Amino acid sequence: MATSLIIFLLATVFCLFAGLIRSFDSLDSTVINESDLTHRINALLPQTQCGKCQYDGCQPYARAIARGKADINRCPPGGDESIEHIAALLGRDSLPLHTETVAEKQSMLALIDEELCIGCVKCIQACPVDAILGAAKQIHTVIERSCTGCELCIAPCPVDCISMTEVNVEIKKWVWTKPPSLHELSP
Repeated sequence: MATSLIIFLLATVFCLFAGLIRSFDSLDSTVINESDLTHRINALLPQTQCGKCQYDGCQPYARAIARGKADINRCPPGGDESIEHIAALLGRDSLPLHTETVAEKQSMLALIDEELCIGCVKCIQACPVDAILGAAKQIHTVIERSCTGCELCIAPCPVDCISMTEVNVEIKKWVWTKPPSLHELSP
């Protein structure tokens, strides 16, 4: 009788232990799934780290989306394309870009006043998309097609030579300019 009681107690302890292990495994897989989802959402964001989504960067915003604490439509640099990709990943409907996130203004582009630039490279270090070209103690310039208008380069500039300008991108107003010819071709 004592032997059967000991076997019963051991079996009960074993079952409780097995149930406890299963609960930890399911908890761990939930954390892994959230982490994996955060990573996948983050990969769909533009990585400008601009903060226009009201989060400190793309990773915290992705984490908030994965946890269901943020809408998928708060990233102006990512625009409709990022929203559509995130919606597809999550199996949701696509939403228009959040209007409070985007001030009702044109797309912005950073411009460096080359007469004031001292070549400190602080703007280059601050630019998350490598849209500023230059070297130490040399004049810097902005690569227009790469600039997202995140404004992160303005604050670190010690001489305030960076300003933002509106960019109006309309195909109707765009005109191809013929490049200057360096050599004339003879017939």
